[in-house]
Amino acid sequence: MFTDEFWPPVWLSLRVALLSSAIVGVLGMAAAWAMTRRPFRGKSLLETVCMLPLVLPPTVVGFLLLAAFGRKSPAGRLIEAVFGAPVVFSWWAAVVASVVAAFPLVYQTVKVGFLSIDRDLEDAARSNGAGEWQVFRYITLPLASRSLTAAYVLGFARALGEFGATLMLAGNIPGKTQTIPTAIYVAVDAGHMGMAWAWAATAVAISFLLLLLTGRHRRESR
Repeated sequence: MFTDEFWPPVWLSLRVALLSSAIVGVLGMAAAWAMTRRPFRGKSLLETVCMLPLVLPPTVVGFLLLAAFGRKSPAGRLIEAVFGAPVVFSWWAAVVASVVAAFPLVYQTVKVGFLSIDRDLEDAARSNGAGEWQVFRYITLPLASRSLTAAYVLGFARALGEFGATLMLAGNIPGKTQTIPTAIYVAVDAGHMGMAWAWAATAVAISFLLLLLTGRHRRESR
C-alpha cells in the first residue's frame, strides 16, 4: 500500500498546503485589517468579491483562474516570459488554486477576530505615541491570535483538500501536480480502493493532528 506511488501526492499536498496557508494568511490578514480599520468607497463590493470563491463551484473558480493565467492570457504570457515556464499544469498552479479557494475562509475568520478587539485599546496606544505598525504588532495581533491560529488551520485544511480548481488549473500529472484529492479520484476511478483508502486516511490523520494541536494551543493560551 505504501509504495513509491503513494508518497509523491502526499509530499506535494503538504508542500502546497504549507505554502498556500502562509500566502493566504498574509493576504487574508491584510484584507481583514483594511476592511475593519480603513473606511473607503466600494468596501461592500470588494468584500463581496473577497467572499465570491466560497460560493462559486470549484470548477468555475478553476475555469476563471485558467482564463486569467492560461498561456494565452496577458498574465500567463508575462509570467512565462519572466520565469521561463507557464503557471498552468505546474505545482505552482496548485498553490494559486488553493490560495484562491482558501482566501474567503481565512479572511472571514481573521475579520471576526479583528472586529472582536476593543478599539479603545488601539486608540489608547496611539494616544501614547505608538505608530500604526506598533499598534498592529503589539495590540491587534496578540488580541486576535486565536482567530489568526484558526484562520491558518482553516487555510491549511482547505488547501489540503482542494480538488476542483486544482484539477482545472494544475491538472493531474503524477509526480508533478497530482495531490492527494486528485490521486484519490484517479484511484477510485481505476478501482484501486486500497490506495484510495491509504491517501484518504493520510489526509484525515494530518487534519486530525493539526486540529488536535491547535485545540491544545488554544487551551494553553487561555
